[in-house]
Amino acid sequence: MKFSHVDDQGRANMVDVGDKPDMIRTAEASGRIKLSTPAIELIIENKNKKGDVLTTAQIAGIMGGKRTSELIPLCHPLNITKLDVTTELAEDGVIVKSFAKCIGKTGIEMEALTAVSVALLTIYDMCKAVDKKMLISDVKLVKKTKEKT
Repeated sequence: MKFSHVDDQGRANMVDVGDKPDMIRTAEASGRIKLSTPAIELIIENKNKKGDVLTTAQIAGIMGGKRTSELIPLCHPLNITKLDVTTELAEDGVIVKSFAKCIGKTGIEMEALTAVSVALLTIYDMCKAVDKKMLISDVKLVKKTKEKT
């Protein structure tokens, strides 16, 4: 098994995808953040001093996913056709999910993962004054697909 982003000399290498056909590609990712009861209550009551936590996290996730190629050095810039981030309150925190779609030569899973990660970090930032023991976990790719255009 060989890493695709390493050349024969072991140096970082951006893969040339120029000869690959365009495909319709999708990816779904998810993650969670564990929060204290007081932090969850502030979110539910929309009384966090920084504002609406879940809406802000959703928008931040979308923005982050769109900028993945600027954050991850060897990712290709993609023509994203859809990027959606959802948040769901759980008993012990928030679950974040993303869906990303593009038509292109390489997958969109990094954009889906980045969207979830940025949304979770935004929740962390907005709740850090209230909860000093938050835990971000389970960030993972749930599904990816590709089909001919």
